[in-house]
Amino acid sequence: MQPIQTPLNDVQLMLLRLFSRPMSESDTEAIRKMLLDYYDTLLQQEVDSVIEKKGIKREDFERLLNQDK
Repeated sequence: MQPIQTPLNDVQLMLLRLFSRPMSESDTEAIRKMLLDYYDTLLQQEVDSVIEKKGIKREDFERLLNQDK
C-alpha cells in the first residue's frame, strides 16, 4: 500500500526553504515555541468568538464546573 501524497501548501514550502539550514537546538526550540504561541492565540480567539456567539456567561462555566460536586 502506497502512502497518499498531497502537495505541500505555500506556507509549508516557505518554511522548508526558510529552515533549510543547520540550526541549533535553541533555535529549533525558539521556533517551536513561536509557532505554538501563534496557534495558541488563534485557538483562544476562536474559543472567545464561539463563547460570544453562543452567549455563554461566566456563571455557565461555574455551574458546569460545580455540577459533579
